[in-house]
Amino acid sequence: MDGMIQRIVPYLTTTDPAGVRDFYVGVLGLEVAMEDPVLNLRSPGNPAAQVIVQRPGSPEPRFGVDVGAPDAVDAAHAEAVARGLRVVYPLTDEAWGVRRFFVADPSGSVVNVLAHAATMR
Repeated sequence: MDGMIQRIVPYLTTTDPAGVRDFYVGVLGLEVAMEDPVLNLRSPGNPAAQVIVQRPGSPEPRFGVDVGAPDAVDAAHAEAVARGLRVVYPLTDEAWGVRRFFVADPSGSVVNVLAHAATMR
């Protein structure tokens, strides 16, 4: 890992994504960046400031760490496996242009380790 963390994004879980969307857009002025497979809300002036809203399901990450590049995701995955950490969602290239995996940290919190493909930046 080269230390190029791009952003760390909190994840909320809700059964009312429309209500949460209306709150963050209407009250705090965030904009909708993506609606499927999760609701991604971001600051219009600082796109790295984001909140991810997901529906209940398993495994649910508590937050995501954007490591900047797909090869950095691979390196983090290899390190997690080498350390014997529990990978709860396999290394995957998602259809929407993200390479990622979910890993449980030593506290049991699930972390989405991800990077966007170069064409998504």
